[in-house]
Amino acid sequence: MIAHLEKPYKPEQIRHILNPVVDKWFFTRFREFSLPQLFGVMEIHSRNNILVSAPTGATKTLTAFLSILNELIDSSEKGILENRVYCVYVSPLRALSEDIKVNLVEPLEEMEKIAGKKLSIRVASRTGDTSASEKSKMLKHPPHILITTPESLAIMLTSVKFRELLKNVEWFIADEIHALAENKRGVYLSLSVERLNRIAPSMTRIGLSATIAPLEEIAKFLVGYENNKLRDCKIVDVQFIKNMDLKVLSPVPDLADMEHAMMHNTMYSLIDDLIQSHRTTLIFTNTRSATERVVHHLKEKFPKKYAENIGAHHGSLSKTLRHNIENRLRKGELKVIVSSTSLELGIDIGYIDLVICLGSPKSVARFLQRAGRSGHKLHDTVKARIIVLDRDDLVECAVLLKSAIEKKIDKIHIPTSCLDVLAQQLHGMSIEQKWNVKELFNLVKQSYCYHELAYRDFIEVIDYLAGKYISLEDRHIYAKIWHDEETGELGRKGKMSRVIYMTNIGTIPEESYITVKVGEQPIGHIDEAFLERLKRGDVFVLGGERYEFLHAKGMVAYVNASVYRPPTIPSWFSEMLPLSFDLALEIGRFRKLMNELFCSGKSHKEILDFINSYLYVDKNAAESIYEYFYEQFSYAEIPSHSRIIVEHYSDDKSKRKYAVFHTLYGRRVNDCLSRAVAFAIARTQHRDVEIGINDNGFYIGSEKNVNVMQAFNLVKSKEMRKVMDMAIEQTEVLRRRFRHCATRAMMILRSYMGHQKRVGRQQVSSMILLNAVKRIDPNFCILKEARREVLEDLMDIENASKVIEGIEQKKILVKEINTSLPSPFAFNLILQGFSDIMKIEDKVEFVRRMHQQVIAKIKIKE
Repeated sequence: MIAHLEKPYKPEQIRHILNPVVDKWFFTRFREFSLPQLFGVMEIHSRNNILVSAPTGATKTLTAFLSILNELIDSSEKGILENRVYCVYVSPLRALSEDIKVNLVEPLEEMEKIAGKKLSIRVASRTGDTSASEKSKMLKHPPHILITTPESLAIMLTSVKFRELLKNVEWFIADEIHALAENKRGVYLSLSVERLNRIAPSMTRIGLSATIAPLEEIAKFLVGYENNKLRDCKIVDVQFIKNMDLKVLSPVPDLADMEHAMMHNTMYSLIDDLIQSHRTTLIFTNTRSATERVVHHLKEKFPKKYAENIGAHHGSLSKTLRHNIENRLRKGELKVIVSSTSLELGIDIGYIDLVICLGSPKSVARFLQRAGRSGHKLHDTVKARIIVLDRDDLVECAVLLKSAIEKKIDKIHIPTSCLDVLAQQLHGMSIEQKWNVKELFNLVKQSYCYHELAYRDFIEVIDYLAGKYISLEDRHIYAKIWHDEETGELGRKGKMSRVIYMTNIGTIPEESYITVKVGEQPIGHIDEAFLERLKRGDVFVLGGERYEFLHAKGMVAYVNASVYRPPTIPSWFSEMLPLSFDLALEIGRFRKLMNELFCSGKSHKEILDFINSYLYVDKNAAESIYEYFYEQFSYAEIPSHSRIIVEHYSDDKSKRKYAVFHTLYGRRVNDCLSRAVAFAIARTQHRDVEIGINDNGFYIGSEKNVNVMQAFNLVKSKEMRKVMDMAIEQTEVLRRRFRHCATRAMMILRSYMGHQKRVGRQQVSSMILLNAVKRIDPNFCILKEARREVLEDLMDIENASKVIEGIEQKKILVKEINTSLPSPFAFNLILQGFSDIMKIEDKVEFVRRMHQQVIAKIKIKE
């Protein structure tokens, strides 16, 4: 049973259970117990499973460890501390593991001083960076608190000697559980925890999470099932205990009719003013390229203010550079640091008193996690500013801020029944011991992520691992386990099985750059995630030139250089964060309310009063929002979450016809809808069309006449899955994702006999392999998983189907309109493909001109 804790314990109740050494240490460091500690310490002491959700810097980690340290010190003083692992702590980041180690060793040394003797409590971390000598030391002197990552935990569970030390572990802590639960590392960890639970049946599970929803699902993910019944878990929800100072800022009064140079200079002056009026500022951008650009512009514009005291931090930097930046930040040597997403998780980066988000963070939970990096201490105020750069951004961020203040958090997506991860874990479990198939299936189903797993899918994975498909041996894929169908037993096969497993473990796919070639002439590189977006005929920009994508082979993309069409996909598309579905609906609701006010003839003042009462915005922002909606209402119609507007217009220059679907449901849903419509057009009208998508909608473009609405009406909710399976069948995204899944399932080995297989060779192997498994069975388990990953994790087929169902049930209305120019709400969608060939100032100028033309047409109407 999952239950929320309603009342905190009294401080005296906690002090009553604390060892005098721990009690004295705690009150020399802290004035009082924090709210998470008042809720959580006694529950952990009572060995209850618990999920603690609190903002960054709200003492979650100490809440988890206080009771554990207390019991270990108690045992040490009584002389009953055993030579084994008592607590396993897992975090998604190696840097966080090192942080925790330092933050535990220091208090233990202070407690030893108070006790006046050695307590001999060992803390050690085992990650991919741990040396062989350190690992062998751990076998002789195991740490009482073991800090690790999901991958290293799986390796230890398969290591004969280390596994012995994990028997009877008493506490398991999953830190930053929200960052694990939403991807396949979390799925992988959930199975490892069930394996650990099997050898430590009385283990208490502790989850630590930042602001996230729904907490009940995260709690289920943490505890899983036993005997087909959900294990008990208590939830401590203190997500909003810190004071928050949050604002949306517009650098200029009019975001639509402002010259780029003025906008650019005003924005950087605003950023500089904010930095100079605070001690240390952390700036978040949404892409790595933007991170570098902001650092460059601040140094260029204010050379006397920013030189050695500014730094960039993102995933493309080397580990050494990142660690150097983190250390300088802790020491207070940096005035400002600019990051993409790499500093969202809770590594200790010292004192930050202001967070700036440039552009929308795209989800309420992400914004609160970013904002929470400021005021890291418990009683500090969380201070964050979002600087918006256009009117879409302004509306989105204003609604996001409202949701954050009103505690409406978007829901997390947890992947389930991932067959590639299952294959890897079953391989590891077969190395541990001989298994009965039914017993193994029951153990797997204890994981939240596999509780709904079909027995047929489970057996298909076992058949693949046991080498049932002989033709795969032609591709050097051999049996990894043996399976006796008569006795129902299975176990590992071959002497190399353990080595293969240990050297190919993990779920994070290796990414690489793709070489772009015209014929045999290399012209540059694009990243692999960008290639996933391309389909034959798409136009993109590289080095200022336009290219048309033809096909890809291995790690090479072949293109045509003679292109006169505008680009369809911006080069930074793969880095863009998608708008969450829940936040998209909130923006849609606001649009609907605004439309009702305009339709009922409310005055300018009345509508402004509504904007000010509904949103948390200043005078400039409120006026900008009013003007934006007024223009859309006067020129076209206002779409919302329950009203899709399909806008038809022709571009005289390119002689292309466009149908713009105003479907504000986020990019993951629009990806599904646009592909389904394009597939229906290709099947029924035998036309290839151009697609453009963003969070606010998608467009279909074509030089020839196509009946877009006929195709849209052919898409049915009950057949959405079937249609999308066919729509992605020949796409790059499926080919790449199949490689990721095949590598996780150990069909493709990254490492064998000491040799590393480069990503390019892996991709070539996977393309040959893809054809081989289709011949065996078009629904082969790992191919089926690749399709599931594309449609459920990368895209959002579930909510796309709900949108189509809403149209079928007349809950969502669809209305067609004709315009001579794109309406204001369509500007950013239509222009996104031009972002690479147009300088940013030209794009702003282009929007300005379009805006002025629309205003002129509105005046003629009036």
